[in-house]
Amino acid sequence: MKKKLAIALSLILVFAMLFCTACGDKPAVDPDAPATGTIAKVKVGTGGNTGTYYGFTTAACQILNTADYTFEVLSTGGSQANIEGIEDGDYQMAIVQNDVMNYAYAGTNGFAAPIKSFSAIGCVYPEVCQIVATKASGITSVADLKGKNVAVGDAGSGVYYNATQILAAAGLDIDKDINKTAASFGDAATQLKDGSIDAAFLTAGTPTPAITELATSTEVVVVDLGEEVISKLMNDYTFYAKYEMTSADYDFISAPVNTVAIMATYVVSNEMSEDQAYQITKDLWEKQADIAAAHAKGKEMKTDIAASAIGEVPLHAGAAKYYKEAGIIE
Repeated sequence: MKKKLAIALSLILVFAMLFCTACGDKPAVDPDAPATGTIAKVKVGTGGNTGTYYGFTTAACQILNTADYTFEVLSTGGSQANIEGIEDGDYQMAIVQNDVMNYAYAGTNGFAAPIKSFSAIGCVYPEVCQIVATKASGITSVADLKGKNVAVGDAGSGVYYNATQILAAAGLDIDKDINKTAASFGDAATQLKDGSIDAAFLTAGTPTPAITELATSTEVVVVDLGEEVISKLMNDYTFYAKYEMTSADYDFISAPVNTVAIMATYVVSNEMSEDQAYQITKDLWEKQADIAAAHAKGKEMKTDIAASAIGEVPLHAGAAKYYKEAGIIE
């Protein structure tokens, strides 16, 4: 009896060992997922479905799809919502303003605490900081805004922060030295037309349709920031890049206008593998001609600013690997 019991216990032990071994071999991830850890469907946060972020990203991602992974482009509330969405795991990739991503990384200007769950894969095209003034106002410099009626974007918006920083670089306080109006540029354009304001700030890709339309009925100028203001801005905030506006931006510009731009930038979750981030970055730049054919903003993509205007946000290891191989960074 004891012998039979011992045999039975031995068999139970053998089966238990086999079961545990099988459990130990079971993968910790979906068995259908690629062995490299690739995210099979990359959810990408953009902006409103009538905006440039959504249109550009939709065009680009159709070209960037591969046999190993595809992209799902989603309409969102924009830069801040996109970064918070990566933090929450809703998106694995997003297009954002590079100033907003720096605010997120530092936990300032609308972000209650630092968000470190994302990294950059590259700046793709400029969003130009524009000060549009009526010709009748006589405004030709940032200093001329003192005492004037100026629209500075919606409270708490990216435009508002840009306006605050540009004015400060010229020695002006947004709360004391101008008569500020919080308004979207659509509302500001109406106010410029009826003369209730003298100037308005706007940060957007050019040509901006609202300005083009405004110029058909009202004589306007785009204000040159001046080298001193530009140098201070770029010294104080590493996410700004110098930008020269010409008649290619607006046909009413007869001489170059110097200003700054922030950059529309792709970021990804830090959970994305190095291999996948490398391939996305590589395809983004090596298929730039195809992207340019699909969307006008693709023509503005330049590798020399891809990694230079990201500020304090780190490059994803995969993106850094590509830029080093391509000789774009050391």
